[in-house]
Amino acid sequence: MEDLLKSALIEAINDEFKARATYRQVICTFGEIRPFTNIVEAEGRHIEALLTLFSKYDIAVPEDDWRERVKAPQSVVEACRIGVQAEIDNATMYDRLLDKTREYEDVRQVLKQLQRASKENHLPAFQRCAEKNSTQEGGHGRGHRRDAV
Repeated sequence: MEDLLKSALIEAINDEFKARATYRQVICTFGEIRPFTNIVEAEGRHIEALLTLFSKYDIAVPEDDWRERVKAPQSVVEACRIGVQAEIDNATMYDRLLDKTREYEDVRQVLKQLQRASKENHLPAFQRCAEKNSTQEGGHGRGHRRDAV
């Protein structure tokens, strides 16, 4: 098993773990708001797709300790903007990882699907969220922080 494959899959799953933990933190702080409720479920599916590859290639799955590592944003609009940047970064990461995994067509197919979901579904949803919430309450966004769980 090649080190490039292992490092690519570990980077990918850590990014998906981080996104899921971040979006869960937003939900915990601000309640069941869209698009976070939909996208957090999608992140779980992305993780499951990657776990299949970890199993196939017998790679140890890194610990998901992202819950303790992410912090809740101060407002919904900030959360949406964080989502926008996270999805842009995610798509860029997948460009790099696709280059690293040229010899593994099955891995490339999964990575391409995850990148497509990020670019075509998640990013536009967070962009709409940021636009909508920045126009509410004088640009400060709606929602007040609740005690994080």
